[in-house]
Amino acid sequence: MSAQIIDGKAIAAVIRDEIKAEVEAMQTRYDRMPGLAAVLVGERKDSQTYVRMKKRACAEVGIASYGDNLPADISQAELLKVVQGFNANPEVHGILVQLPLPEHIDEEAILGAVSLEKDVDGFHPLNIGRLSMKRREPLFVPCTPKGCIELLDRSGIEIEGKRAVVLGRSNIVGLPVAMLLLHRNATLTICHSRTKDLPGVVRQADILVAAVGRAEMVRGDWIKPGAVIIDVGVNAVDDPTSDKGYRLVGDVAFEEAKEVASAITPVPGGVGPMTIAMLLRNTVDSAKRAVAGVRV
Repeated sequence: MSAQIIDGKAIAAVIRDEIKAEVEAMQTRYDRMPGLAAVLVGERKDSQTYVRMKKRACAEVGIASYGDNLPADISQAELLKVVQGFNANPEVHGILVQLPLPEHIDEEAILGAVSLEKDVDGFHPLNIGRLSMKRREPLFVPCTPKGCIELLDRSGIEIEGKRAVVLGRSNIVGLPVAMLLLHRNATLTICHSRTKDLPGVVRQADILVAAVGRAEMVRGDWIKPGAVIIDVGVNAVDDPTSDKGYRLVGDVAFEEAKEVASAITPVPGGVGPMTIAMLLRNTVDSAKRAVAGVRV
């Protein structure tokens, strides 16, 4: 029996509708609208595409967009001034720094300069620090990890007491999603390139979050029967039958895994749409705190 397909696109659409209604209510009550500033440095096509998608999503739900493309050779001091300007702008409730930044820019310094109250990406050291501690609540959780948990919750999948395996330990996905699973009382294992008997460890997972960035690395015989799979990976593989000459696949061999798992996210159409939905969610939550005068 094939697995339930966890349709991230459909779930994200529901969340966007919820957000749009909240934005309309905010405009009616406070005559204010949420604002999101995007800090984009350089001419990377993928980064430009991501920012365009985020601005389009903002427009659909009524969030105002701020920010322009900045030159790749901008100095760190000038970039800090841009961030500080958005920090001081009361119309901006969220600041998105599109990564990666050029090599001459200290990424940690720029992310650390974003106001804690506007860190809708959830990458500020204080937000990450709170996420890693018991009984601490970050103001914002990184969008992709937050989207992974939202997919599980909205699909009715229990987390507490389950054995969760996270494949990957990046600062952007692997480590934050591991902390979120731990906070939800899962029994957690984090795997990486030095893990011994990786297939055997993955095979123990009731919930697998694959975020390693290697195309179809996880095979069907790595999967515990009935496991739930959240596949974060997005990898391009050659496909001469495609008009583009390639197709996108996840870190999990989907066709094999879906015959073993109880539920699985597709690639594309799984976690990806949730990342932008959670960015919108964080921005609106920030705006609601601001208009209500909540100090943090």
